[in-house]
Amino acid sequence: MKTAPGRRFALMTMGLGMVAGATGFAALHDGVASVAEPSLLPPGAKSLGELTARLSKAPRRRDFKTVPMILNDPNQWDHAALSEVIAYRGAPKQVWDNTGIAGPWLDVMRNSLNAQVWSFRHPDFLAVSATHGTAHLALFGPAMWEKYQLAKLTDGKFQSNTLVVEQRGAAADPKDYENPAGAFSPRDNSIPALQRRGVVFLACHNAIWEIAEKLIATGMNPDQLSHNALAAELTNHLIADVVVTPGMGGTLPELQRGGFNYANSA
Repeated sequence: MKTAPGRRFALMTMGLGMVAGATGFAALHDGVASVAEPSLLPPGAKSLGELTARLSKAPRRRDFKTVPMILNDPNQWDHAALSEVIAYRGAPKQVWDNTGIAGPWLDVMRNSLNAQVWSFRHPDFLAVSATHGTAHLALFGPAMWEKYQLAKLTDGKFQSNTLVVEQRGAAADPKDYENPAGAFSPRDNSIPALQRRGVVFLACHNAIWEIAEKLIATGMNPDQLSHNALAAELTNHLIADVVVTPGMGGTLPELQRGGFNYANSA
């Protein structure tokens, strides 16, 4: 029996509500809630659901004492999780080159998701954030923002890491996907919200190294750590579910070889 488009979309939104209601939060990681499973995956997102399940089990090493400038061993980054992302067989898949913390990067990824899921009806669409530049500051938890005064690296545009804070739209009924203040609207632009929709945020070791270098050069190094040790501490305090790469510039070609479409949020 054929289903009318309006009824089909209603069934999809009902499914979203059931998915959202069936999942909860895991423990806090550096002051940011981590979801055990993304709670806003579209109904029918079989491949995306399987990927997120595998990523939730993939190890993330966060016990570094020091890290080198150039990573030369897969044990130095989240190799297993990154390999899962690169090998994703669902489609379509898009990697966003995100470099500016104050730019529209969360908004354009949300818009892309909305069009792919609701307009083109691709529930297995995967969006990946290739995060570096000042945007990478958003991947550190509140403890690092406070200890190293990371707000100073944003040219006054941020006083704290508001991009990891839940927004008002998160409390809205997810069944109403057309709600202009709801879970799929600009009122719910946050990293956790996008993660619950299956977005994967990649961290850049080179960006971490450069941030550590800048903190040392500007005297924002209260423990007088070496460059290698400071970069390690920053790596250890990334927000939950982030995937560390050996460097974003070098990882982008690997994603493109895996079939990811390149997009730039600048």
